[in-house]
Amino acid sequence: MSEFLWYIPNQISEGHRGDAADPEHNSLDTLTSHALALEQHGWSGALIGSGWGRPDTFTLAAALSARTTRFEPLIAIRPGYWRPANFASAAATLDQLSGGRVRINIVSGQDNLAAYGDSEGDQAHRYARTKEFMHLVRRLWTEEDVTYAGEHFQVAGSTAVPRITPHGARLHPKLYFGGASEAAERVSATEADVQLFWGEPLAEIAERIDRLKTLGRALDRDLAPLEFGLRITTFIRDTREQAWAEAEAKVEAMANRKGGEPDQHRRKIAVGQQRLLDLHSRGEVLDDNLYTTPGKFGGGGAGTTWLVGTAEDVASALRKYEALGITYFILSDTPYLPEIKRQGEQLLPLLREPGTAAAPPIHSRPLETGLV
Repeated sequence: MSEFLWYIPNQISEGHRGDAADPEHNSLDTLTSHALALEQHGWSGALIGSGWGRPDTFTLAAALSARTTRFEPLIAIRPGYWRPANFASAAATLDQLSGGRVRINIVSGQDNLAAYGDSEGDQAHRYARTKEFMHLVRRLWTEEDVTYAGEHFQVAGSTAVPRITPHGARLHPKLYFGGASEAAERVSATEADVQLFWGEPLAEIAERIDRLKTLGRALDRDLAPLEFGLRITTFIRDTREQAWAEAEAKVEAMANRKGGEPDQHRRKIAVGQQRLLDLHSRGEVLDDNLYTTPGKFGGGGAGTTWLVGTAEDVASALRKYEALGITYFILSDTPYLPEIKRQGEQLLPLLREPGTAAAPPIHSRPLETGLV
């Protein structure tokens, strides 16, 4: 059965994906209100982002876990910011205190490494370190008296305390991982529990799933079969016409802030992000309702492409990803808190109903803003 998570932004600035700047955004009361709303409206939990210059992700996840009963934080962490044994122990502790609610997203993307004394070599070095980190953390969770001497990390007679308590088939927190480069996919195929994709068209996702499965077999993956997840913006309104009108107006406002010129964040970006940005050259709308223009004027990551339409339209689109093998969905739209409620009440019930009827094709939706 598929699981549906949201996104809690422990980072906010004026205009950030449509939200106004709020000096109280990162207060415990404000962020707790997001986590409690997620519990109340049917979400499993939320991704909490990682990066130097924002509130510490792990500390925030611990605080939100203490203030909730079912909320499951998907905690983004970076090798290099953490040592494997320190992280394994911290995560095991939070997992025990929260009753098995911890999920982990391993991030190898760009960051201000010098600010916390880290350094990385080229792409091969970065992903080799990430692979060792994931491998060693899993061993520390599942074995006792671990001795390991790798190229990047070493431990002797180590184990994570407290021991992870199994919850059914869940032996330890799942390790989510993203990345579209060849080096990233080799890490995912061998060490990840869940591969996360950005919002690419269905054909591209299908091709990547097939490639990762083939790669896992070729590399003698010795873990349970790799699972797959999708991180994307879902923009829903009561009618299709209203959804597209408001989505286009939002992108037009983004373009006006950029002076009508494409955003310059395209320089020196990850392979996966570049794939998203390149989609716009193929059309403003791909598949039925995958809107590519946001990435041209400032949407990055999950904000680069949006699924737009009624709840039925978006549910139909997500069901098509599900049919490819996606079982974890991390959705969001801004403003975040009202959208938790709207999408929890309108979208999630459709996604949890077996055999929900597909919405009619959406190709006829006209584009009127001229943001090409």
